[in-house]
This record gives sequence, C-alpha cells and structure tokens, in this order.
Amino acid sequence: MELLQRNGYRLRAPEPEDLAIMQVFENTPSLWEVSSPSGPYSRYHLKQYLESCNNDLYVDRQLRLMIESTQGEVVGIIDLFHFDPFHSRAEVGIVVAEPHRDKGVGRLALDMLIEHCFRYLGLHQLYAHIDTDNTASLRLFKACGFLPCGILKGWMRRGTSYSDVEILQLINA
Repeated sequence: MELLQRNGYRLRAPEPEDLAIMQVFENTPSLWEVSSPSGPYSRYHLKQYLESCNNDLYVDRQLRLMIESTQGEVVGIIDLFHFDPFHSRAEVGIVVAEPHRDKGVGRLALDMLIEHCFRYLGLHQLYAHIDTDNTASLRLFKACGFLPCGILKGWMRRGTSYSDVEILQLINA
C-alpha cells in the first residue's frame, strides 16, 4: 500500500490544474474564521504560489497536499504550516468540501498525513489550534490521537468578538 494512498483516496502535491478548486477553498468566507486570512486570494496570487512552491516542507516551511479521490476529484486540502525544523514540529490544518464531510475522508487524510510526517519526514510532533465551537474538527483530531493540552482564551477574532481555541498535540513516541 502506498504511503499517501488508502481506501479510495490519496494525498498529492498541488498541480496548476488545482487553481480553480484552491480558489474556492481559499475564498470561502466561512473558512476565513478558522484560517486567519485578511481577505480573499486572487487567482494571480494562487497561481504564483503554485509556480513557486517546491512542496518540500524543509524548503518552503510548509506542505500543502490535495485530498483526491481515485476518480480524480479533489475533495479537500490538508496542510502543514508553522514548521519549526529545530523543534521538529508543525501545525496541521484540513478542510474537506461540504459534500464529502462526515464520510471519513478527513480521518483518512489526517491518518495518512500523520504517518507521512512521523515515518518519512521524521517530525517529533504535530499540533492544531481549533476553535472550541468547531466540534467536528475537535472530534476528528482527537479520533486521530491528538490530545488536548490547553485553551487559548479570546484567540480567534470572529467579526467583532473573539473565540477560544483548544490546542491539540500529537507526539511521535
């Protein structure tokens, strides 16, 4: 079994053909509250990202992988970011398209990413900051072995108010 392919899905590097679907994910306002951008990304900006990205965690200090079905449909994106090579850790983010949620796709993708990070990339730990109201994401990360290790009060801005985030951590033992 290929490391980044399992049960009808695979994780792969972004391709130029992914520009349109990346625009959809990056420019969905409801996702901005969990990903912290200051506004929409232009097609030009995303195209530049695709052209300049090596998709090498140690070069780019981030790793973006498309979650794709074996039928070739991109159903989500999973990212490593805030990579710290000295401490051997990275933050994880994931988004799955609405029609594919609650079907095990996120769990499968996160499991594959964890295995890749610990077996191949040699990372010591992964972590996530998840809004305490995002019960689906909290459930997903906990199901994949992430453990709660703290609450950051008023951490994420939502319009004119602030919400708490839970920090979850998975250590490669």
